[in-house]
Amino acid sequence: MHHLLFIICTCFLFTACKEDAKKGADCYDNYNNTQLINYQGTERAFVLYLPDGYDGSRKVPLLFNFHGFGGSTNDHLNTSDMRQLADRDTFILVYPQGSCLEGFSHWNAALPSATNKSTVDDLGFIDFLINDLSSNYEVDSARIYACGYSNGAFFSYALACYLGHKIAAIGSVSGTMLDSSLQCSPSHPTAMINLHGTNDGVVPYNGSSEYIAIPDVVDYWCQQNNTDLSASLSSENYLGTTIEKYLYANGDSAVSVEHYKIIGGGHDWFDIEFSGASTNEILWDFLSKYDLYGRRP
Repeated sequence: MHHLLFIICTCFLFTACKEDAKKGADCYDNYNNTQLINYQGTERAFVLYLPDGYDGSRKVPLLFNFHGFGGSTNDHLNTSDMRQLADRDTFILVYPQGSCLEGFSHWNAALPSATNKSTVDDLGFIDFLINDLSSNYEVDSARIYACGYSNGAFFSYALACYLGHKIAAIGSVSGTMLDSSLQCSPSHPTAMINLHGTNDGVVPYNGSSEYIAIPDVVDYWCQQNNTDLSASLSSENYLGTTIEKYLYANGDSAVSVEHYKIIGGGHDWFDIEFSGASTNEILWDFLSKYDLYGRRP
């Protein structure tokens, strides 16, 4: 039922509805553990997790994880819980809440335009939130990362495009890019990792009249980063599911692009392992290799 709800909501997301988002917290006021911050006269919510090892004595990385359309911070945290990784490697973890559009939460994954679903400035909100968190906690400004699921993955690509001077690397699960994002010019070589199922019924792997095909997204980032055009391929089977890993290495500033092709996978935050690593670990272990200047020593 949980995945069915996401599918229904995500299909609604990409209709032609362009009405202004409602103000207030009516999409998520029944959820707990959220913090509120005022941005442009609207209360925006997020869940903040400080790792056990954080004591304010040194700067640490910051990771944003964005829910899909119709989702909530707490539901997405339960599905993609990275708190154990935050404790292991000492990074600040934030699950922001999308604003409301006719009772459904959403992210605007483009600059203000007819492409967006509302007039809410989500790019500005995350910029504002980064500044606020950085003023209250010891955040390593060169190691701020974004990942997300579905609409949240769309938004992660947009952050790399339009807030790239603050975002070191990005991850996408069951998401793609908007056409407008293909016109962007990231401000620095930006490592990208995505995981996508070949049977995704919401964001088709091979694209459609509405959605960019995942191989085209991978090719875009390979070209932007000037990586090898031929990938090194490895494959594993996890509980009957074949997973193919494509690694495009040797990009500018030593960044790389990785794509995990989940054969038969649907529109999910995948419950898989590859080389003993879960989806959460695959994402974080990749992202954490990079900062704003490229691959870390």
